[in-house]
Amino acid sequence: MRTMIVPEALPLDPEFDSERGPAIEAARLMPEALRGRFLRPPVWQAEQSSDGSLFQPERPLRPAAVLIPLIARADGLHVLFTVRAADLPDHAGQISFPGGRVEPGDASAVDTALREAREEIELDQRRVEVLGTLPPYRTISGFQVTPVVGLIGPGADLRADPVEVEELFEVPLSFLMDGANHQRRLVIQENNRRGVYAMEYFGRRRYMIWGTTAAMLRNLYRFLLA
Repeated sequence: MRTMIVPEALPLDPEFDSERGPAIEAARLMPEALRGRFLRPPVWQAEQSSDGSLFQPERPLRPAAVLIPLIARADGLHVLFTVRAADLPDHAGQISFPGGRVEPGDASAVDTALREAREEIELDQRRVEVLGTLPPYRTISGFQVTPVVGLIGPGADLRADPVEVEELFEVPLSFLMDGANHQRRLVIQENNRRGVYAMEYFGRRRYMIWGTTAAMLRNLYRFLLA
């Protein structure tokens, strides 16, 4: 049985201080700039999980996808997150993006992400401008997750499905794309030492974005910074 990890209690990795990186300029976080970046992607290297020793190579990875929803607000783009319902069997209470495993009827990772967003937050896919995808990210739970980045048009009426989602909240994209707000925390279990990304945000309350969700945001940061 896997030990429950409390990210707030994990020590910070002091070696990460030199790796954080600068803030991405505001002009590069505008919708038109993001469209151009995905149309003409740079040469860059995505980071993968440091949990390699915990992977089970005999178990095939299950394909999944998430939507990284970018919503236009008066002060710029914001990223929408969900807080998973407390009684879910997996990752209860954790912060995530709308998403889930690929189903047989899904034609692509984009279809999966949009379908899951419709189910979880009632997002009409006609309100979504898909900018592109980031490289798939492997998780120790056995999934290979494709992040789909999408701009949410004005007037989208979002409502959380109470069965799956306890809360919706937003964080300014500029906050998440500033390396000063990135953390790497250390998980030390028996003889295994690994780092997990985290981003701590104070909105209506304290939100600790960590694990796979934070790692995919870190890859978005690296993609835009390259």
